[in-house]
Amino acid sequence: MPHRRAILALLLTLAVSPVFATAEHKYAKGEYAIILGGKAPNGKLSIAAHGEGDAGSENFRLSLMAEPAHRKLMTLDNVNDDNILDSAPDAFHAAWSADSRIVAVSFRSERHVVTLNIYAVDGRLAKLLESPDLFRDVTGRTVDSANDIQVRSSVPDFTWAAFNPAAPRRFHLTDYRVLVADDARLLDKLGPLARALKHDGDGNMIEFSAEADGELLPDGKIRMGKPQPGKFVDSQ
Repeated sequence: MPHRRAILALLLTLAVSPVFATAEHKYAKGEYAIILGGKAPNGKLSIAAHGEGDAGSENFRLSLMAEPAHRKLMTLDNVNDDNILDSAPDAFHAAWSADSRIVAVSFRSERHVVTLNIYAVDGRLAKLLESPDLFRDVTGRTVDSANDIQVRSSVPDFTWAAFNPAAPRRFHLTDYRVLVADDARLLDKLGPLARALKHDGDGNMIEFSAEADGELLPDGKIRMGKPQPGKFVDSQ
């Protein structure tokens, strides 16, 4: 847990600091650098980063690798030079399940926004799953689909629960966001999961913080518990 909290602290620093520089890495030809937490528990797989150009962001990809040969198996979906902010391998974090069959990958897609991708890994293949969304669970819609909501920051945190052979894929998710909404009634709908911040010139600024336990089911779907109030910035 201390290591996991350190990773979250890094992501929070990267996401909320307006002056934190982009983390770049110039990759050598053929270099696939393992990301933070990228080695699977079974020792047979890893997640590695590779890019091109001086900043390492051109043609950037994350790949599933076979270990210990460190041989590329496939490119992961939804991580590329269009949706990353950083290129350094230590700006990406992987959290593997104990059985090395599921991996959650976190990275900055914007300066204040962290993206969470979850993949089911079967041999040489990694399939992108639909990630949990506590805001959607409460409101019935995603922020991306809402024209009346702007995202100022978004930092999800995915942590595997202590291993239980009877339920090996249980996890805990925290979902922290700062939003600007046209409709002040959104705050009432979110209830104890949100609080009002100072009024923004563009609308009503809202801090949303929720957490819940979840489980990845054998069919690849995710079952989430009821969202509970999370911690707000000044109480962390």
